[in-house]
Amino acid sequence: MELLINIDVDDLTRAIAFYQSAFGLQPVRRFGAAGVEMRGATAPLFLLVKEAGSPAVAGLAELRRYVRHWTPVHLDVVVSEIGAAVQRAVGAGAQLEGEIHTYAWGHIAHLADPFGHGLCLIQFLGRGYDEVADPA
Repeated sequence: MELLINIDVDDLTRAIAFYQSAFGLQPVRRFGAAGVEMRGATAPLFLLVKEAGSPAVAGLAELRRYVRHWTPVHLDVVVSEIGAAVQRAVGAGAQLEGEIHTYAWGHIAHLADPFGHGLCLIQFLGRGYDEVADPA
């Protein structure tokens, strides 16, 4: 199985610039004006152009909007140094949403990209999630 990440955006040029500057991803394949494939992480990220106000799914009243919104699905970006990663992401246009928190497994910072999508930066400490995991 292969995992792909798709992110709806309303401005492809701005989205490429953000994900390139914030996380070092590089565009490798364009789909005309409809989208781009970005590489540089463990899974490819596709930025897909979808007009603001367009239906998110046929048959639902939900419309695409590119202001901060909540969804139970978000990106976690694992970084080696959280302070520098937060500065880089904010410098590229992300919004930091609160303080960096520290847990037994590591540091986490909650942010939103310029299109309102939530994401977290994570710096693992010690054994990472194994610090708090129960045996299966």
